[in-house]
Amino acid sequence: MTAVTLRADERIDQLYSKDIQIIQSPTVFSFSLDAVLLGAFAQVPKSRKTTAVDLCAGNGAVGLFVSSQTNGQITEVELQPRLADMATRSIALNDLTDKMTVLNQDLLTVTETIAKDSVDVVLCNPPYFKDQPTSQKNPNPHLAIARHEISANLDQILAVTSDLLKMSGKAYFVHRPERLDDLFATMRAHRLAPKRLRFVHPKADREANMVLIEMIKDGKPNGVRILPPVVVYQANGEYGEEVHQLLYGN
Repeated sequence: MTAVTLRADERIDQLYSKDIQIIQSPTVFSFSLDAVLLGAFAQVPKSRKTTAVDLCAGNGAVGLFVSSQTNGQITEVELQPRLADMATRSIALNDLTDKMTVLNQDLLTVTETIAKDSVDVVLCNPPYFKDQPTSQKNPNPHLAIARHEISANLDQILAVTSDLLKMSGKAYFVHRPERLDDLFATMRAHRLAPKRLRFVHPKADREANMVLIEMIKDGKPNGVRILPPVVVYQANGEYGEEVHQLLYGN
């Protein structure tokens, strides 16, 4: 691991199952389980020719978590300078500068830097909530942008996703089940077909609070597969076996 300089409010956390260290800050952004689950759900080809883009990258968590899957290139796209800097230092910390780069850029303009129809895989852990006048937002602007569609909405994010992907390229998103209507309609509008869904439940007897989605550009309609659910916690409050393994390894 390469030594990096931390700011006063930063710490280094580790995803033990992947042997990945990542710079976190409670005052700016910290990845949560949705990023870990998305990284495990995504399928990034091993080939050195693979190109992957992580939109709404934050501190780079999802890209870092899939980095061991591929020998290709991963580009992290993050609007906020502080988070882009954290992602850049986390990449250096894990000695991944040869395969990962960070664009501190608005994703709405990213096709000015990354050619359209050139990307094999898009990853995205987007803001979950619509930016409405009645929405209660976090007073911390970093967290508000991460959670609400302030800088980009779902339609814009999926439009950019489609623009970036090659024909038959794949995208992997994590979102909220209550937004599935929006997701399916917007995906269809942007030539993206859902192919695999996996729901995430806090406990076996609770409703799903996350959904993992694989979509394909210009894929055939129908044929959606619903995978077995992820159950995060056992009845006793401990992590279920699958989630424990994703966090800590065997």
